[in-house]
Amino acid sequence: MTALPLRIEASGLTKRFGGIAVVDAVSFQAHAGEIVGLIGPNGAGKTTLFNLLSRVLRSDAGTLLINGIDATRRAPHELATLGLVRTFQLARELDRLTVLENVLLAARDNRGERLFDALCRPAATRKSEHAMIQQAREALSIVSLAPHEAKPAAALSGGQKKLLELARCLMSGADIILLDEIAAGVAPHLVEEIVDLVARLNREHGKTFVVIEHNVGVISRLCSRVVVMAQGSVIAEGSFETISRDANVIASYLGQAA
Repeated sequence: MTALPLRIEASGLTKRFGGIAVVDAVSFQAHAGEIVGLIGPNGAGKTTLFNLLSRVLRSDAGTLLINGIDATRRAPHELATLGLVRTFQLARELDRLTVLENVLLAARDNRGERLFDALCRPAATRKSEHAMIQQAREALSIVSLAPHEAKPAAALSGGQKKLLELARCLMSGADIILLDEIAAGVAPHLVEEIVDLVARLNREHGKTFVVIEHNVGVISRLCSRVVVMAQGSVIAEGSFETISRDANVIASYLGQAA
């Protein structure tokens, strides 16, 4: 059976703060079409690893390939052009803009923002902007926020703001999405909606996900493979069933959660 292409290939990623290795020579992979869970106790290094994968933080050592392209020294905004975007535990919407405007900001190539096109190619620019609005509305429809497109983003609930972040990820066209605590602070009925949405985006749209989540039920339902971190290192990897029986995982994380 032919292996699926690697979307993320990190090797030896290391980040130190004050001489302490918060992420210690971690290697990490995600193949096309996977949903990979990343779990571990508080302070395990999960968020720091996310920040290294998304280049929010610069690694002290190691290499990072995104869709086969060396991203080790790329700026964070460049990763979207390589196909990788992320969400944050605390949603980062622009409150005063409408829901639709927030999604439009994620468009990868907006001709209306180029002065030459706006002045010299107004008809083509209007056509392009109309197409982007339609694309943004499609993204909002996918995440069930279409009825709210004209509302200010500040009017959304915490769970709806998580859905808005997913809509922006779709608008970017990225095929790799890093999800940071998608269930945190979200009402239970919206957690179910978000879980179903992520599964559908993976199944029907081919999106690859890496998910940090403390809700073990979410991880068990979504993830085909789970990576467990503790004290800055990977201590186990495999299916949820496999890692849930691992003595090191039980001692460092699952036992505490129970």
